Parts: sequence; C-alpha cells; structure tokens
Amino acid sequence: MFRGLINSFKNTSKLHSTTFFNSNNCSRSFVHISQQLRKVHLMADKEKVFKFAGIQLLCGDNKEENVQNAIKHIDEAAKNGAKLISLPECFNSPYSTATFEKYSESEEGETVKKLSEAAKRNQIFLIGGSIPEIDKETGKIYNTCFIFNDKGEMIKKHRKIHLFDIDVPNKIRFKESETLTPGDSFSVVDIGYCKVGVAICYDIRFPELAMLYSKMGAKFLVYPGAFNMVTGPAHWELLQRGRAVDNQVFVAAISPARNPSSTYQAWGHSTIVNPWGTILATTDEHQSIIYSDIDLNTLNETRSSIPIYSQKRTDLYKLDSINPINPI
Repeated sequence: MFRGLINSFKNTSKLHSTTFFNSNNCSRSFVHISQQLRKVHLMADKEKVFKFAGIQLLCGDNKEENVQNAIKHIDEAAKNGAKLISLPECFNSPYSTATFEKYSESEEGETVKKLSEAAKRNQIFLIGGSIPEIDKETGKIYNTCFIFNDKGEMIKKHRKIHLFDIDVPNKIRFKESETLTPGDSFSVVDIGYCKVGVAICYDIRFPELAMLYSKMGAKFLVYPGAFNMVTGPAHWELLQRGRAVDNQVFVAAISPARNPSSTYQAWGHSTIVNPWGTILATTDEHQSIIYSDIDLNTLNETRSSIPIYSQKRTDLYKLDSINPINPI
C-alpha cells in the first residue's frame, strides 16, 4: 500500500545524494522525508483502527420479521460507519430446543441469502449471529454462525462447538444436545484489519478455545451469545473480561434483546471489551446497537507493557496443537 511513498523516498534520496553538500537542498530533503514518514505513520495508525457494531435484536416467533429486523439494523450500523458487524445468537428464531428443528434451514436458505446481500450491499464484514442450520445430507441440526466478507461471500461457518447443557437446581435446565449436534472445527477469519475468532455463547466458557484462536493470530474474539437471567448477571461480563485479559485481545459478546413474551429470557447487555479488560461499550436488555472503535494500537501497547506471550514457560507447559483432522 505504501509502495508509492517508498518509491518517493528512493527517488528523493537519489535526487539529493547528488547535492548532499548543498546545505539548503540537504535540509529540504530531510524535511521532505520527515513529512512523508509522518504520513506513513498516520496512515498505518489509521489502518489499525476500525469500527465494530454489535446488534442486540429483539427476536420473536416470526422468522421473516426477525430477518427483516436484522437487515434493517445491519443497514443502520453500516451507515454509521461500522466495518465489522455482528448479530446475536439465534436471531431468526426463538431459543428453544422444541423449535430448533422447525426453524432450521440450510446454508442455501433465505436467511443466509439475505445476510449475504446485506454484507455485499453495505460492503461490510458480517458475523451472522447464529441460526439453527440443518445439514441436508445428514439431517443433523447445528447452532451455526455464517460469516461473510465485504463482497457478500460466505467465508466461514462456525458450528457451536460446546453445546449448552446445564442444570442449575431450582433455577434453570437447558439441554441443547436434545436437538443439536456439536461442531468440530475452529473459525478464524481475516477481515483485512486483523484476524477475528468467532465462537458461540457457551464456547466462551472454555479458555482453551480462546487461547487457540489467539495462537492462530486472532486479535478480536466475537461471541454471539444468549446468556439467561441466571448465568447472565453472574458470568456474562466476567467471562468476556477474562478472555480479553488472558489473551490480550478485544472481545465482544452480542446477545438478543430480552423478550418478555419468550419462554427463554435473554440477559442482553451486549458488551465490547479491550485487551486491558476495560469495557468499551455496553447496553441494557433492550434492542439497541453498540459501537466501538477497535484500536489495534492499544492491543500492541498492552502486549508491550505486559509481555505474557514472551514469558510463557513452554518448557513446563503448552497448549496442545490443533487437531489436524479438524483444521480452521
């Protein structure tokens, strides 16, 4: 990108090398080079900053209305300058094991088509929350996030690896495994500004996955999620800040808005956290869009200040290699 400026430096050096002993020319040469270098640094710093938007959607029983609502908010976020946008988990359907099969569709379905069109129209990278996806060959149903580039091309799909099977006595019981099949691959995509690791909701509870994504070069981890009224107040923010600080990366978790008429009450409170663990943006339980500049300069500063990556005792411990059967 800076080839033209570099060539300018070379040409300037050649020009002034013939008049090096002319103090006026020499002075002007150094001033010119200094100005050009300053432009390079400013351009480089600018390229390390991009706007992210997380859309906290109110999701109901009508799939078509849910998708239309998602597209409307994607258009709004893009209009406001977002270059990377994420939807929440299960944005086109109720979050219920009883309805996953009813609402499921393949990657050739209408929801994926609409998301692709929105990404292309707005020229943005889109993390498509998640939908119940049915594999037409096997009939298995997955909780799947489709990811699109700024040309509208699907560049990855993340099938939720860790299924949400919990039983908190007298509070909540939920078993995704009653209907869903777990995924078996990792999802790290390059959006130009940086690499982004994508996982879904319960995946955030497993620090090994975040560490693997960081090891793959991800500087931003995005989790479409739908914590509930039991786990949300207790762990939602805690887990995001933990993954951010552990790996010195940006983290965002994007929830559906809370729907009072739904049998599953989402916590909401979509949040964006920086590598220092500072909350950059958050919201309440209502439908909204949160925004934040993702400034990769701050990531580099954090890693320089607390250099844990060069201090790991790999002679004593290390994260196991990625299963070669299941590459990213």
